[in-house]
Amino acid sequence: MNNINPDRFSGVNSGAVSYDAGLKSHMNRVYARMSLGVLISALVSFFVASSPELMKLFLSGPQAYVVMFAPVAIVFFGFNPAKMSSNGLRLSFIAVSALYGISFATIFYAYQLGDITRAFLLATIMFSGLSIFGYTTKRDLGPLGTFCIMGVLGVFAMGILNMFFFKNAGFADIISIVSILAFSGITAWETQNMKRTYNAGHGDEINSRLAWSGALSLYISFIAIFMNLLQLMRGGD
Repeated sequence: MNNINPDRFSGVNSGAVSYDAGLKSHMNRVYARMSLGVLISALVSFFVASSPELMKLFLSGPQAYVVMFAPVAIVFFGFNPAKMSSNGLRLSFIAVSALYGISFATIFYAYQLGDITRAFLLATIMFSGLSIFGYTTKRDLGPLGTFCIMGVLGVFAMGILNMFFFKNAGFADIISIVSILAFSGITAWETQNMKRTYNAGHGDEINSRLAWSGALSLYISFIAIFMNLLQLMRGGD
């Protein structure tokens, strides 16, 4: 009585399984590369902080501003997944991670190690939860991502003004809170966007470029959440 042929659906099932396996592998690659960036930044910052000579070389005088803004320049002008090869993107990603690591060396002088550890653990928990939410939610997070990016641009401008003109600690705390909220939204949105843009048909090279691009986006979001949490901890002392 049952004339259903199970082989009729085998292609659909195998295709779905193949897609799920490919997507999982792609996301794991993104997270591994993002974690590599965090590790590079941590090692470089600790190494520079351990050497007074390197601290003076990189973080005193006008060169401190070069170290501060060079990663931003690389992100905007030296990281183009549409035109660069996967190897080129890898080198740019490592350069950004190392340069941020140099600028982060000052936190070992400004904060207690316990505060740094707590901020890192809290940032890790927040980031993981937000990324899981972005991966699993059915809601379109595109509008949220756009709104949060605009918020980050506004916060960046206000942060520059506060750094050079206002120099108000209370205002800095407000900027940190808004930054955490904005980058939290961006983390969830970027994760969803990476899931949607993955396509096994793109081939290994294109998907590798997408993985480096996604890793950089998530790295920046994680670092921003971590640094602003650290700022709030000092503000609460």
